Amino acid sequence: MNNGKKAWVVAVNMGYGHQRTAYPLKRFAFQDKIINANSYQGIPETDRKIWESSRRFYEFISRFRRTPLIGNIVFSLYDKFQKIPTFYPQRDLSKPAFSLKRIFSTIKNGWGRDLILKLKTTTHPPPDIITTFFIPAFMAEVFNYPGEIFCVICDADIARSWVPLNPSESKIKYFAPNSWVVERLKLYGVKKENIFLTGYPLPLKNIGTEEKEILKSDLGYRILNLDATGKYRRRYKPLIDKYIGSLPEKSDHPLTMMFSIGGAGAQKELAMKFVKSLAEKIKSGKIKIILSAGIRETVKEYFVENIKKLGLEENLDKNIEIIFSKNIEDYFEEFNQKLRKTDILWTKPSELSFYTGLGLPIIIAPSIGSQEDFNRKWLLSLGAGVLQENPNYADQWLFDFLASGRFAEAAMQGFVEVENLGVYNIQKIC
Repeated sequence: MNNGKKAWVVAVNMGYGHQRTAYPLKRFAFQDKIINANSYQGIPETDRKIWESSRRFYEFISRFRRTPLIGNIVFSLYDKFQKIPTFYPQRDLSKPAFSLKRIFSTIKNGWGRDLILKLKTTTHPPPDIITTFFIPAFMAEVFNYPGEIFCVICDADIARSWVPLNPSESKIKYFAPNSWVVERLKLYGVKKENIFLTGYPLPLKNIGTEEKEILKSDLGYRILNLDATGKYRRRYKPLIDKYIGSLPEKSDHPLTMMFSIGGAGAQKELAMKFVKSLAEKIKSGKIKIILSAGIRETVKEYFVENIKKLGLEENLDKNIEIIFSKNIEDYFEEFNQKLRKTDILWTKPSELSFYTGLGLPIIIAPSIGSQEDFNRKWLLSLGAGVLQENPNYADQWLFDFLASGRFAEAAMQGFVEVENLGVYNIQKIC
């Protein structure tokens, strides 16, 4: 941060999204650690139970959604509470919903007081707070945290719940990942001077300095794999020369596709449908697959078991890899490292949508919830994402898209159109 300043970096370990967003910010975290507001050492049992009930309910709903017939009905009812209103016609959307009033009522009754008191009294003067979830920001403001309060937004559009009851009177400052969020915050009543368009905080080990030397080098090799026929390069050579420079003669890795499974593990069966369809291509070495199991051992075991059933056991640790770690930060570290040699990222449109800024084309899996619907819309508007076709025929359409240069175009669109220096931009503001 400016002049070596440090800040409390606060996340929540509910799914991967808020922790993944916080991970690149650890470089300027006070005491070199990220604090999870729902599970920090010494959290009062009453606070822990409130957080835990929310986390369990979300994970249950995410998995229950797959239940035939009633699953989608139940999830749609839940999703109404986090629904993002249409952007047009532009209007005053500052009125808080009942669910937000309940959150503030719970906070005013003491939820989060212990956390903010600890952050206040550990050092003097207290460092600023940077949180990747809105509730810790609300807690800090309600309990009069004396330092600056920054909130990093990790979706392409947001619900009214990200903004406090009286936004025009709030001191919370927002780091917006794109212009959509900037305009949305204004509609919700946030003061213009409290909104900063920074971009999403992508991992610096995948970028390098502000010159983006690592990112450009990795993208150069990736373009060769995504444009095997050379069609895209012939048509858009001036664009490539301008943004990347000259490309290497050959790629430094085989064509590689990563499947990222969400924190609730709800997409693991869908990922295996892809693997089944691509089995012959995997055996013949035409494609390498990376399955990201996260920190859930049950997901890893599911992958191993089904890979064996498909007769692909010999390919494990060769052209099928599984990313798994019991520690979330170790998982993020390995995930980011593997991305450097990944050509296509398959994921639901979560916070990983912003990783297209690393020059990664996104195959968009079905979204879960209103915010992911908007992330999908954003990816498609940029031309950086491709909607998933029938996974049972991935061996056909995936290679058709490669031959047409569609993935190469999506990779360049993500790199050019998405602000990928979010960490540096945040550092300059704080």
